[in-house]
Amino acid sequence: MGLGWGSPDGVVRGSIDVWGFNDVRQEFQIADFRLQISAVRGRGMSLWAVTLATLVKDIRLEWRSKDALNAMLFFSLLVVVIFSFSFDPLAEESRHIAGGLIWVAFLFASVVALNQTWARELRNQVLDAYRVSPAPANALFLAKALGNFLFVSVLEALMTPLFVIFYNLRVLGPAWQLIPIAVLGTWALVVNGTFFAAMSLRTRSREIMLPLLLFPVSIPAVIAMVAGTTSILTGEESAHFYIVLLLTYDVVFTTACLALFGMILHAE
Repeated sequence: MGLGWGSPDGVVRGSIDVWGFNDVRQEFQIADFRLQISAVRGRGMSLWAVTLATLVKDIRLEWRSKDALNAMLFFSLLVVVIFSFSFDPLAEESRHIAGGLIWVAFLFASVVALNQTWARELRNQVLDAYRVSPAPANALFLAKALGNFLFVSVLEALMTPLFVIFYNLRVLGPAWQLIPIAVLGTWALVVNGTFFAAMSLRTRSREIMLPLLLFPVSIPAVIAMVAGTTSILTGEESAHFYIVLLLTYDVVFTTACLALFGMILHAE
């Protein structure tokens, strides 16, 4: 026989529902989640476990909303179309200027994704909850940086064929060297961008502050990316020096960002 509002137990159950039983249940679920995080942290792979969990969460959010990807694709497409109509270079001229156009377009488009990265965490005080949780701070940074790396890589994979078509590009040097330059160059952009986006998160004009902080620091990496890409497209010189320069840049700034992110996260 079921319980209804006419029986004493039904009245009690209905009263609990009225006075916030669902809220209490959510609080218990949150507490249980924090206990799980604590248990995960106690294991040897706590950093990577929390990183993976945060990364999967960000990918799911972006897959549902597609805010960052749509904005980056629209901006990059505008750059390709506008510059293709602005001038009509020969094939030889295209190989000399395409490297700069490609990476400048990706640099400005990636700022859109970098701003979206931390803006999501401000809603419902998610970032504040992470600050008081036992999860390691570097796990959050690595997850955000890896997520941005994936999003920008998808943008590059979609836009590179358009650059090849619109500018009639043909690689004269070793084409395989474009892969390490793309990987190292993309990581150089997103690792610093993720860090400076977190630094400017609580400022009033964070959309303006991020480029002001990111672009000057990224100048050595951008020069290496543009020069390395141009040398491969033209075949005039080896890109080995620029690959080593990007690798050194990535190691130095990744180490610095990981060392300083905890202070940025817990700063008032």
